[in-house]
Amino acid sequence: MKLSALIKILAVIAATCSWGTPAMAADGLITIKSSFGPADTMKRLEAEVKAKGLTVFAHVDHAAGASAVGLNLRPTDLIIFGNAKGGTPLMQQAQTVGIDLPLKALVWQDEQGVTWLSYNDPAYLAGRHGVGEPAKAAVTAMTGALHAIATKATAP
Repeated sequence: MKLSALIKILAVIAATCSWGTPAMAADGLITIKSSFGPADTMKRLEAEVKAKGLTVFAHVDHAAGASAVGLNLRPTDLIIFGNAKGGTPLMQQAQTVGIDLPLKALVWQDEQGVTWLSYNDPAYLAGRHGVGEPAKAAVTAMTGALHAIATKATAP
């Protein structure tokens, strides 16, 4: 076998393997496997969000939206939540962080039927927008709260 043919085959294999976990490779995205199905994961997630004193602003059921226009999509449900006390310190440093706030979490099911919960890493968002040292405590608190919420929503 020629070296160029071998390189092409290896490139195809590498690309195919990387498609299996698209969310795991995304910069700034934290993805956790859930022990529950999509509906139960979302119910647990919303309960944990509310238990932390956060406001649920919206749900976006992407699968229902797809169905409404005659398309199929596995369960893909977004929840938008937060509070001004947590987000404002970041926006005081860089108002552009408002494009990423309120916080969002996505509950989705992959092609193998596994349910996942994904959310943006607050430290990544802070870096993306150049949020400075004065907001470090807010970023740390947000990171801890999101981790706790996601863990309780996905673990048995």
